[in-house]
Amino acid sequence: MDSFSNQEEKKLEKLGAFEISRKMLALAQKNKQSNIFLNAGRGNPNWIQTISRLAFARLVQFGVYDSKQTIDNGIMAGYMPTEGIRERLFAFLDPDKNEEDQFLIDAVNYCHDTLKLDRDDVVAEWVNGVIGNDYPVPDRCLKNTQVIINHYLQGLSYEGVDLENETQLFPTEGATAAIVYAFHSLSENHLLNKGDKIAINTPIFTPYLRIPELNDYDLVEVDLHSYEKNNWEINPKEIEKLADPSVKAFIVVNPTNPTSKEFDETALTAIKQATTKNPDLMIISDEVYGAFVPHFKSIYSVVPYNTMLVYSYSKLYGCTGWRLGVIGLNDENVFDHNISKLDAADKAELNKRYGSNVLDPAKMKFIDRLVADSRSIGLYHTAGLSTPQQIMESLFSLRHMLTTTNGGTSDPYIEIARKLVDKRYQDLHKAMGAPEDNTDTNTHYYSLIDVYRLAEKTYGKEFRDYLADDFQQVDFLLRLAEKNGVVLVDGVGFGAKPGELRVSQANLPTNDYAVIGKQVLDVLKDYYKEFEDKNSKK
Repeated sequence: MDSFSNQEEKKLEKLGAFEISRKMLALAQKNKQSNIFLNAGRGNPNWIQTISRLAFARLVQFGVYDSKQTIDNGIMAGYMPTEGIRERLFAFLDPDKNEEDQFLIDAVNYCHDTLKLDRDDVVAEWVNGVIGNDYPVPDRCLKNTQVIINHYLQGLSYEGVDLENETQLFPTEGATAAIVYAFHSLSENHLLNKGDKIAINTPIFTPYLRIPELNDYDLVEVDLHSYEKNNWEINPKEIEKLADPSVKAFIVVNPTNPTSKEFDETALTAIKQATTKNPDLMIISDEVYGAFVPHFKSIYSVVPYNTMLVYSYSKLYGCTGWRLGVIGLNDENVFDHNISKLDAADKAELNKRYGSNVLDPAKMKFIDRLVADSRSIGLYHTAGLSTPQQIMESLFSLRHMLTTTNGGTSDPYIEIARKLVDKRYQDLHKAMGAPEDNTDTNTHYYSLIDVYRLAEKTYGKEFRDYLADDFQQVDFLLRLAEKNGVVLVDGVGFGAKPGELRVSQANLPTNDYAVIGKQVLDVLKDYYKEFEDKNSKK
């Protein structure tokens, strides 16, 4: 390897998975083969949902024109009167010409007919929201937005359990911000203290592995591991670890990243059984990829009392730059219950902490504490996700709901997204001869490729041992980038074993996945030539 010595590779492996991939980008862009640069390391999708974005733009356009009713001074406009705003919007729209205009009309009517919301109130929230001319009020979530998102999640995640009317929402700057806010508030409210045990299902999204290690938290990790030999399905025996009352919290990504597996019915039943033995267990469930498997069942729908739901629109709708996430908590939840059991000294401290925010801080719900903590308490009055972001979440939600209620049994957009990642998954695995998992519980959004297993299948066990023993685990990735211009992510950073590489089936043109498969085999062939040369000199 020309670019990194063995010692440098050891240092490189101490970085996080995504930090390592950044180091490989420069190598890949100047690869020796002069190949097209292929970065399959990140999960950012290379598709977008169009109609909701166009509808957003139309609302902005209408809002600017409508604002001129009160002030029209050249490049300055005023505010929009709420009364009659729905009628004015409908007069502005041209549904015969624009599909997005018809969508907006249908969406307003759906909010009235199905969700029982006032049409003028909904339109005023949307138009003022996209214009962004006021603070979010209420600061946690706009009134109609909470109803809309909850109804969306009812169909997408709650799986037949009626939870939309008993779930409070806090829109956030993506799922990552939701996790940051969650752990900060868990710590500030003495629900997680230094030295407490937290269970993590691995392999998992890299940053979540680092949370327990941070000085801010200094938690003790309990690993609930999934294995490739079990098709990445978690064994119920692992989940039984959650029944130990010393385990305070469980952080999980479902469906998983990077292994792309939904928790099956057996695993969900085991989680429910564990909470009966450990009723104070707090679960934080990141469920970003749920739409990519049919009949997805959320952990929140199984144990709503114990679970903080974290959802993001980014992967399904191709909007990572918008940073659209949401936290959901049941009206009755373990987080509030655990706060109520704190000792008198801790309660007194918290009452002082939140005393400037509410008249009776002892009754302040945990979800509202999340909001206050997100703005360091003193700036609570300016909290909340920006209103344009909240309206974008509503528009994505409504497009899905209208598609599935107007005579359809499934959302065509979601079906297209599923088929797209599935085609890329099949092309990749067939090109390199890697085993496939075509079960319904696999999202096919990511692949975790075992290079050592592939090496043994292609050239035998002796070569596998040579590859594993003679090279740092990151060496294969660096060589793949430097020679062929392909960037993948080291699975070790996700809690996988050495030799496993994560491939995203989301962010490259479909034809490139067969190319990546062939390039992986090409690099393996180079290693094998070195192996033969070494043996010939013995």
